[in-house]
Amino acid sequence: MIETPPLVDQYCQGVLRTELGLGTFEAQLIRSAGPPAAGTTFFDTQTGFAVRRWCPPLLGLEPHCAPARYLARRRELGAAESARLLLRGSGVAAYLVDTGADGDLTGPKELALAGDAEAFEVVRLELLAERVADTSGTVTAFLANLAEAVHHCAAGATAFSCGAAAALDPEPPGPGEVRGAAGRWLAGRTRGEAVRDPVLLRHLLWSAVSSGLPLQLHTAAAAGAGLAGGDPGLPTGFVRATAGLGTRLVLLGGYPHHRRAAQLAAAFPHVYADVGAALGQTGARASAVLAELLELAPFGKLLFSSGGRRLPELHVVGALVFREALGRVLGGWVADGAWSWPDAGRVAAMVAAGNARRVYRLDGRV
Repeated sequence: MIETPPLVDQYCQGVLRTELGLGTFEAQLIRSAGPPAAGTTFFDTQTGFAVRRWCPPLLGLEPHCAPARYLARRRELGAAESARLLLRGSGVAAYLVDTGADGDLTGPKELALAGDAEAFEVVRLELLAERVADTSGTVTAFLANLAEAVHHCAAGATAFSCGAAAALDPEPPGPGEVRGAAGRWLAGRTRGEAVRDPVLLRHLLWSAVSSGLPLQLHTAAAAGAGLAGGDPGLPTGFVRATAGLGTRLVLLGGYPHHRRAAQLAAAFPHVYADVGAALGQTGARASAVLAELLELAPFGKLLFSSGGRRLPELHVVGALVFREALGRVLGGWVADGAWSWPDAGRVAAMVAAGNARRVYRLDGRV
């Protein structure tokens, strides 16, 4: 049996505070542009099956119970109590929470209280720029306030995150480019509008690099944008441009490009690869995906996350599927004589928690 320490979930979002019916719950199970096709259900996915396997026992039901029964039990307990039971059953000791997601979601402190865990904030760069723009009347004020906001966040947050690096020119923009882009964006935006200007996004990325905090890059989001050629969804140019500058880059959500993300983590000292988001999506196939990551990346460059968002069930699935997959893969290698039990336990502890604590310097922030 592979023993792991309490997990550090190095990337997740908050959970919804509201009660959910069958349709609204199902809509959160996977990332989709719309509802399931007529006559189908998102419960018939690897994620849906994983939820039915791992979550019902935490609410006092048998594994694999019908979705309607599970959701009835969830409503009986209430959203807050269900979240508390689920999160506390996940074995997570610390959450790094991206506070840039839309919706009525719990923040880091609420998530920590519900899960009886620590929580640390990850600041989403695009949202930070939007908030600054909402209170800045001129280009000069916006750029000055943005610089101050990045500096302020760097003093209290654990990391920055961004979803656009793969689609952009990797080099930092010049001051004239930034002022021109800021002027165009401020003149044409409506309040709360997302930042899409590539020059401003590059400016945000390089401002984060200058802060010295780790920078999480959402590779899957970029892949979904239809990038062609090269490494879909992977910010290879930005990785090369930031080599040697001291900022640690963490590639998030790389599935199905997880192998290339692991290769980048192996090739560049400042690059790390997320493990968990790929596993939560693949469910019963998670052991195969984890083995591929462990084939390619040094073990000190892989970090667990649940990738959980909106539903506490996704935080649970990410954590428990990871533990099971890790036990199967490393335990199998020990049984084959390829590894020793002490080495398997040491590597499990690194990927589950130790690497994240080192990369994000968590022990100095408690």
